[in-house]
Amino acid sequence: MTLTTPLAALHPRRVVLVHAHPDDESLWTGVTIAHLVAAGVDVHVVTCTLGEEGEVIPPALRHLEGRGPALASHRRTELARAAAALGVTSHVLGDRGGAGGGRWRDSGMAGTPAADHPDALAGGGVAVVDALADLLGEIDPDTVITYEQHGGYGHPDHVAAHRATHAAVARLRVAGREVRLLEVVVPRSWAVEDREWLAEHVHRTEVRVPGADEAFPPSVVPDERVTHVVADEGALPVQVAALREHPTQVTVYDGYYALSNGVAARLPGREAFVLVSVPTPRVAEPSSRAVAALSAAPAPSVREVSHG
Repeated sequence: MTLTTPLAALHPRRVVLVHAHPDDESLWTGVTIAHLVAAGVDVHVVTCTLGEEGEVIPPALRHLEGRGPALASHRRTELARAAAALGVTSHVLGDRGGAGGGRWRDSGMAGTPAADHPDALAGGGVAVVDALADLLGEIDPDTVITYEQHGGYGHPDHVAAHRATHAAVARLRVAGREVRLLEVVVPRSWAVEDREWLAEHVHRTEVRVPGADEAFPPSVVPDERVTHVVADEGALPVQVAALREHPTQVTVYDGYYALSNGVAARLPGREAFVLVSVPTPRVAEPSSRAVAALSAAPAPSVREVSHG
């Protein structure tokens, strides 16, 4: 694999990206969204929660941390502004009509009490799949994008979004819809290059550059697994503009950013995907028991605390 097959080769008409929290759309797929929008593709982002458990970076907004509904309302505004910067249509899963929150809330990091909340996304099971399948049916995409099976770095909401997206797309295919599904990954060669770039260019004391021998997150995969890429430096300023609309979660520097954990991450102007084959089930739709069991499975462990 030479990492040169463009996502545009799939000729997408309408794309939906399913994310867990506000800011994920810009962090994980901001370049892709900007690239597709510029090409005239109809792009939609579905955000499953409003990040009630997220840590807050700026001291002036720190009073929102730990105040679920207040933080959700603030992050909803950040999401709307980022969506406007990206030129994308934004949806909150199970939207309750402007009351400040959606149907499901942030489950927090693995092992935290937030996962026990009755509305936590990670415990939403079949109801999450129902809502997502209905929304995807209304939008009618030909392409859906979400995280790989570990949710990028193991956050329970990212894992839940992955599982719900797979189940919802399977339902659409049973109904006769031709929908392709892609997962966001990082080729290992890119991950190595990005760390080398950070080591050379980042000299701030308030952020930390990952060491060359640190383990990569599970979203980093062998290059040969990658099927499609978006490499568009022209889309990078749009991604940066969207990230700046999420000040509670992201601090943007010159060519890189940091979350509340203070770890530097490069903004390289490229993103990669694996095209996933979603087999059509033999039954009318995935059974409620099967979806519930899938949703209840334990999430992968998280090595380092990050944002929600």
